[in-house]
Amino acid sequence: MTLEEQVLVLIAENKQLREKISNLENHILQQDNRISYLEEELRKARTRKNSSNSSLAPSTDISNPKRNQSLRESSGKKSGGQLGHKGTTLQMSDTPDEITELNPNYCSKCGCDLEQEEAHFESKRQEYDIPLIKFIVKEYRRNSKKCPSCGHNQESKFPEHITNHVQYGQNVESLVSYLSVYQYLPFRRLKECMRHFFKLNFSEGTINNMLNRMSKKSQPIYDTIRETISQSKQVGSDETSVKVNSKKHWIWAWQTPSLTFLTASKSRGSQTIDNIFPAGLPNSVLNSDRWAAQLKTVAAGHQLCIAHLLRDLKYLEQLERNNWTKRLTVLLKKSLKLKEQQVEYTRGDTVALELEKELDILLEESIAKDINSKTLALQKSLIKHRNSIFTFLYNKYTPPDNNASERAIRNTKVKQKISGQFKSGQHIFCILRSVIDTCKKRNIDVMNALSDIARLVPAE
Repeated sequence: MTLEEQVLVLIAENKQLREKISNLENHILQQDNRISYLEEELRKARTRKNSSNSSLAPSTDISNPKRNQSLRESSGKKSGGQLGHKGTTLQMSDTPDEITELNPNYCSKCGCDLEQEEAHFESKRQEYDIPLIKFIVKEYRRNSKKCPSCGHNQESKFPEHITNHVQYGQNVESLVSYLSVYQYLPFRRLKECMRHFFKLNFSEGTINNMLNRMSKKSQPIYDTIRETISQSKQVGSDETSVKVNSKKHWIWAWQTPSLTFLTASKSRGSQTIDNIFPAGLPNSVLNSDRWAAQLKTVAAGHQLCIAHLLRDLKYLEQLERNNWTKRLTVLLKKSLKLKEQQVEYTRGDTVALELEKELDILLEESIAKDINSKTLALQKSLIKHRNSIFTFLYNKYTPPDNNASERAIRNTKVKQKISGQFKSGQHIFCILRSVIDTCKKRNIDVMNALSDIARLVPAE
């Protein structure tokens, strides 16, 4: 092979090697891009929703090592009672139910008998205790008398609540309602409790019958709560899923600072709202959590829960790392500070107008769909409900969050956690729990209220 031919071969080989190197470089670049993409997807997959960045319940955080994160900022104070806090302790009673005189019988120094000597008071101590509890049996005897005027044999009547030859009393019914609905005891444990404390043995069917009677007696109060809420100026609402015979149902809550109304439904849709409030809530500003059925409710105004928005933004910030979420978070927190400084602003207030303009700028900002699709979805939702974001600034009665509604609905989840699914008593629970929670809000003793209800005659 001539020198010229060798040069041509080397040139050809060099060209092939260059092409091969170029292909390898492109392949490496593609691999790098693929690795970056997969690393980002892995990060997103690991960014899970929990109670601190979404509406999930805290109970779902069990597998999350950072489950106790909170939106609250540290106050810098230690937990527990603060310096200067006045503690409480058990106080002596001025009217003890029982007094035991403790007199010495003999002198411990010389052994002299002191039985007949006069005693002098030195000091006292008191013990708070509970007497042994036992049930009592009340017997009602129906007698008759012969009228001396006309000779008619007049028979007496049993009390209105005595309907059977043997039955449990009203105090038993109120206590069973208290333990089942307020203290969440399952039927089996409730049976054991009544047997251990009161030596009363009855079946789960008897418990259910008692609760059913109490719910019927409570029905007029329950209806009044619903009617009063329908006329209220400020209402919060929420809903949560429950299991009824292994099928998904829903418990809805509507509440005000002094009222709570719960209802059970097979639907999470707006037909439930239409059934309970056919005319909507025309006098109310309604707080809710961006659930479509709630936002469709006819109302004087709507308020999105700012606490929910902040949790959603926290999740998006962790997931998509978009600066837009950080800026909106700062803006919403600024609005909460304004509410703390002043309970109500006018629409023309300079501070409020500035806040509204900042919000409009954020809502008009362009967000890349391919990179921040979930952030864009939130932005579109907020644009749709733009007028329901800062309602609380212009109404002194409207809170910025829907936390009170979450508290109202939480009792249902606690009941289900302890007692398991409902079989058929979800409506009874809603009626009695509505009455109980309304009593609590009004500082009415729950046990006394249930005792009063037990003495009522149920509506036919």
